[in-house]
Amino acid sequence: MKTKDIMTTPVISVTPETSVPEVARLLLERHISAVPVIEPGGRLVGMVSEGDFLRRAEDGSHRHGSWWLRLLSDSGASAADYVNTHGRTAAAVMTRDVITVTEDMPVGDTAHLLETKRIKRVPVLRDGKLVGIVSRADLLRGLAASRDIAPAQTSVGDETIRKQLLDEIAHADWAPTYGLSVVVADGTVRIWGIVESPEQGEALRVAAENVPGVKAVELNVSSIPAYAWGE
Repeated sequence: MKTKDIMTTPVISVTPETSVPEVARLLLERHISAVPVIEPGGRLVGMVSEGDFLRRAEDGSHRHGSWWLRLLSDSGASAADYVNTHGRTAAAVMTRDVITVTEDMPVGDTAHLLETKRIKRVPVLRDGKLVGIVSRADLLRGLAASRDIAPAQTSVGDETIRKQLLDEIAHADWAPTYGLSVVVADGTVRIWGIVESPEQGEALRVAAENVPGVKAVELNVSSIPAYAWGE
């Protein structure tokens, strides 16, 4: 199984110019813990996570150190800290040194990377462009989906089913506007994500059932009440 078989797509992203409040609101509304920062040309330039906001809050509460510490500190580092705690855009608070993987990387290698680098998620690139994101939860779902299947049985058919379903969802006017996690193993489609209504979840089930080769569909989605979007 490859990374592209378990990655969440499409990916919610922001631009470097997106305001800090907008980024924070996006994380809360979409129930996600991080968001990639993408330039207009599609290049990944950073990630903004809950951790970045926590560090911003902590640093902001300790702006004034002892005079002798300020005297010994590096001016460049102090300036960078100031930008991080006072900056108004995603570019000011994002983590720039982002670890990435390719869509054809074996799932085991991606899991090893998350473990050794102690990170919770990793962007997936194709020809330098962001095409998905893999979290620890995605890895667990992939493992659960393939636990009873020998590697030789992970056929091209599963990959074709997944691609056809994702294409159908991408072109549907009823589809969720944010990430879904879709894993196909031995003809069984498993879908995770958040929908805006039960009807949207049922439409996902029907779309999966109509893909040739699908043997079963397991829908694992939760619904956000309509009023929640206005809060």
